[in-house]
Amino acid sequence: MAGQRKDKMELRTLILLKKKGLSNRKVAQMMNINRKTVDSYISRFNLLELDHSELLGMDDAELHDLFTEEDQTEKKRYETLSSEFSKIQNELKRPGATLRTIWHNYLLEYPDGYRYTQFTTHYRKWRGQVKASGKLEHRAGQKLFVDFTGKKMSYIDRITGEVIPVEIFVAVYPCSQYTFVKAVASQKREDFIDCLESCLRWSGGVPQAIVSDNLKSAVSKGSKYAPEINKTLADFALFHNCVVDPARPYHPQDKALVERSVTLVYQRIFYPLDKQTFFSLKELNVAIAEQLVLYNDYLFSHGGQPEEASSLIWKKNI
Repeated sequence: MAGQRKDKMELRTLILLKKKGLSNRKVAQMMNINRKTVDSYISRFNLLELDHSELLGMDDAELHDLFTEEDQTEKKRYETLSSEFSKIQNELKRPGATLRTIWHNYLLEYPDGYRYTQFTTHYRKWRGQVKASGKLEHRAGQKLFVDFTGKKMSYIDRITGEVIPVEIFVAVYPCSQYTFVKAVASQKREDFIDCLESCLRWSGGVPQAIVSDNLKSAVSKGSKYAPEINKTLADFALFHNCVVDPARPYHPQDKALVERSVTLVYQRIFYPLDKQTFFSLKELNVAIAEQLVLYNDYLFSHGGQPEEASSLIWKKNI
């Protein structure tokens, strides 16, 4: 392939960025690689007729095999398999036949054939069984919605007696609705990155995508179709092997879940702490952390996802 090859982690990042609709040029800029390298991988994607979700669902060994084959070799391998599709379809009508047993027989005849995931993906695509759905479902660890509340909290400087207003960062995992809250001095880039880092440490894992509002600390140039991500945030996302997906400007439905969480944070964290006095940002965050435990317990007792559903977060599946 043109340019340099990427290791498997970087390849997954490339696929994630393309899944978000970024151009090859933008992907190359964000990953700091030659655009021709990106072009060559995208050509392979198109040749295989696999969508981004299918590619991301493959394990490292399958990705390695998929992107170390030469185009002509891959083409012949697919043509060999596609010639078997009608036979596979008829074989599946027999009692007890499964795709896995048919795949084993296929490998006996073609030892250099596809691994099971690619085998089934190609067959099901041929059968037209991959169907789009209009129902919005959130998978564990797929996205993390983040925003700052409109209202602020504060603490008192012990020396001057000055009331110091602070920003409140909110992050929510949509599948479990588990929520993270932290007070910071500002919405500036360094504080925003600190909030994200703290959230990832708190949750024990990394989502596939971070969905932010069009904050100046997140987006350098807003756009309905291809917003320009702040370089520091883009580097942060690449370091953690995830992507940044800003909500569209003037489309509040894109971030409805985090807006609802902000309302609950006002009720369950702001209000209980309203009568208390704090003398440092650290003191305030300790109190927020204590209320946050009660807040997340409240969600589970009032219609949140069951414990076993949210436990995927704590097992680092995000």
